[in-house]
Amino acid sequence: MKVLGLESSCDETGLAIYDSEQGLLAEILYSQVELHQRYGGVVPELASRDHIRKALPLLETALEEAKLKAGDLDGIAYTAGPGLAGALLVGAMLGRSLAYGLQIPAIAVHHMEGHLLAVFLEEHQPKPPFLALLVSGGHSLLIEVKALGVYRILGQSIDDAVGEAFDKTAKLLGLGYPGGAALSKLAEQGQAGRFHFPRPICDQPNLNFSFSGLKTHAMMTYRSLEETEQAKADIAHAFQEAAIDCLVIKTGRALRQTCLKQLVVAGGVSANRLLRQRLNESMREQGAEVFFPRAAYCTDNGAMIAYAGCLRLQAGEYEDLIVRIRPRWPLDELPAILSD
Repeated sequence: MKVLGLESSCDETGLAIYDSEQGLLAEILYSQVELHQRYGGVVPELASRDHIRKALPLLETALEEAKLKAGDLDGIAYTAGPGLAGALLVGAMLGRSLAYGLQIPAIAVHHMEGHLLAVFLEEHQPKPPFLALLVSGGHSLLIEVKALGVYRILGQSIDDAVGEAFDKTAKLLGLGYPGGAALSKLAEQGQAGRFHFPRPICDQPNLNFSFSGLKTHAMMTYRSLEETEQAKADIAHAFQEAAIDCLVIKTGRALRQTCLKQLVVAGGVSANRLLRQRLNESMREQGAEVFFPRAAYCTDNGAMIAYAGCLRLQAGEYEDLIVRIRPRWPLDELPAILSD
């Protein structure tokens, strides 16, 4: 089955074609970072308009790369949520309309399930049941994956997502947008031990996260100091250490509580080198194995949507002619992916 995947949940337009027998045939990604940088963050209306401008030319390029015609496709998958409503509508309308014109099935894909399943695009794969840590600009989730499509949310952020906290702290330090990667790079120049930031709610037995107070602590520390490049680097270092510690502590606790021995880490923040290092160390100590998608599949992309959509289409799922998007969509509301 050849499936076209469309990703347009925020500020990246991603298209890919996945073949259930041959694997990934084509993948193309257009980032709107340059468009939004002047505003210091994503402007939803501009994001939607840019998706409209780029989607069809990118579709033509993806088909050429795969050496296919539109009529060779067997199904279309599009991100229906969570995300920005206008941006989601672009991909959903294009995907559902194209499927109708070609008389092939379409499937609405959950953005975070796409991230979770991105690890199955790699050669080394986990087998359910396993624990998943999904960390991005909009989400911080700990999930027990009993089977594909059978998810139990164990913990989540009660305020800012970890990626959002990274970006906001980076903006405070004048690092621009998107700032997460820039903050991590600056942190490498920071002096260890100069500041000790709190690890919010890590002393509580639950598995939830909180990063808003950590972001505020960074702001108050920054305002109390003379503005120098070294001060910025030291704050970046302390912030990153605290944020990563929170993720590692809660993830380790979740593994002990569930007695699982496999961990999948996905989403944009999963590309963070310090997070990967600390989780690898922590999982070895707990006798668990950790799985990461490659860096290109950590950020938003069409490949993960095409793959997730292919699994659900093969299981017999499809959408009717009503286009529905869900800017807010709990992951545990998805149905199980039933295999033959």
